[in-house]
Amino acid sequence: MSSPAPRTQLLVGGRIYSASAPDATSMAVTDGQVVWVGEDRPGRALHPDAETVDLDGAFVAPAFVDTHVHVTAHGLALTGLDLSGTPSREDALHRLRDHAARHADAVVWGHGWDETRWPDPTAPTTDDLDAAAPGRAVYLTRVDAHSAAASTALRAATDLVGLDGYHPQRPLTAAAHHTVRAAARALLTPAQRARARAAALDDYAAHGIVAVHECGGPDIAGRDDFAELLATDHVVQVRGYWGEAVTTADQARALLAATGGHALGGDLFVDGALGSHTAWLAAPYTDRPDCCGTAYLTVEQMAAHLRACTEAGIQAGFHVIGDAAVDAAVQAFAAVVAELGGPAVAARGHRLEHLEMVTAEQTARLGGWGVIASMQPAFDALWGGPDGLYATRLGADRAAGLNPFAPLAATGMSLAFGSDAPVTAARPWPMLRAAVHHRTPGSGISPRAAFAAATRGAWRAGGVRDGVAGTLDPGAPASYAIWEADELVVSAPKDSVQRWSTDPRSRVAPLPDLEPGTPDPVLLRSVHRGRVVYAR
Repeated sequence: MSSPAPRTQLLVGGRIYSASAPDATSMAVTDGQVVWVGEDRPGRALHPDAETVDLDGAFVAPAFVDTHVHVTAHGLALTGLDLSGTPSREDALHRLRDHAARHADAVVWGHGWDETRWPDPTAPTTDDLDAAAPGRAVYLTRVDAHSAAASTALRAATDLVGLDGYHPQRPLTAAAHHTVRAAARALLTPAQRARARAAALDDYAAHGIVAVHECGGPDIAGRDDFAELLATDHVVQVRGYWGEAVTTADQARALLAATGGHALGGDLFVDGALGSHTAWLAAPYTDRPDCCGTAYLTVEQMAAHLRACTEAGIQAGFHVIGDAAVDAAVQAFAAVVAELGGPAVAARGHRLEHLEMVTAEQTARLGGWGVIASMQPAFDALWGGPDGLYATRLGADRAAGLNPFAPLAATGMSLAFGSDAPVTAARPWPMLRAAVHHRTPGSGISPRAAFAAATRGAWRAGGVRDGVAGTLDPGAPASYAIWEADELVVSAPKDSVQRWSTDPRSRVAPLPDLEPGTPDPVLLRSVHRGRVVYAR
């Protein structure tokens, strides 16, 4: 019995983003793979029997991958109480009061408040929550998700007194936060979680994202949610990272099998977040001279995890934000490289999530060991600058060095971009704009490099190293998005010397304009390996 003939679709009349053919207007796809790019006339001649799709001038580019998300938490913010952008504590409490009156869920789950943007930068207290939602279990995470305000009813469900990060009125951090989060999670029903997951995955799909990297763990969403997510049937592909430390290769293999995940990293916490004063610093916080943050793992524990995963052939990684956490990671990598050798470590493509406070020397060492920087450019847009959260927490000098995209890229270290949703919105074009227009001169990267970090670099961070994933070159998987976009441009960051790339003779494919104030492209359709993910 003969197999069916390959099915070819020919896209014509568009603007194709392809390094192999920067002026391409046409692309042929056969059985989920790009087989040809070029101009319309030869495309029609080479593929006379193909199904033809007229793009009518639309822009076609590799689809996005978000390398750091929390799917259910993002969905809970979309379907529940969203406190992002609240202008004051009073407004946040008003939203809580209104939401609690309209919903009878066992737990009122909210996310996104940020006291540093309020006229009175006082975080919600336990008494505030009790007054707004009397008798209800209320869990409201700060925007960075590393601290949360909790009501008396929720606090009573577990024993918090004496835990690190406990306070009877102020938001909980560290171990106290992890404990109360677990209590709040236990009150979510399977139906709530399923509704949240669907909302989040649909949101990614609607913005040109065809794959996400879920960063789960015992202190984030728990094993049940992680397993449910990986079993969810959705067109958006999910790669699961489970953040729990191991000590031996056998433990690593067993844990990966037990969770059903793809790697043992993601948000494996070495520290917390700057906004919650839990990022681990080498010197105290400027606005809290008594505090250097929280350390969850020692160098020895990190090295044991890296060694175990490397020996087991499993990708590993850590959540590191503060400079002390980054230094601990460098020490751990150095110890494992000395024992197992650089090639063995580099072969795994281990990751560091966030990597905000890193020096040029550390970057060079990490890049040489094949470590991938999984970063969130929207953090700088949200918290950078001389008057932002970073400056408040760290002082202007330390703050100016955060998220150094260009210095990292200059060392050859591989970059992969994501949102950390729900911490920031999963919106790829604003994310790229933030990477290009960094608040610190010299830290922004070119649009081309930013786009690569959200496509090719993102696939590489997910273990796909075929050299073509994240491109529209012949042989690449047909994972692409079709956008309605204004004029395409070729540009370099204002503080860059890479002016050669703006010369038409450089044969660099153009992208939508990422200057501040320019409109984002509008998604018309996206396809992942031949399967439609989104259609307008």
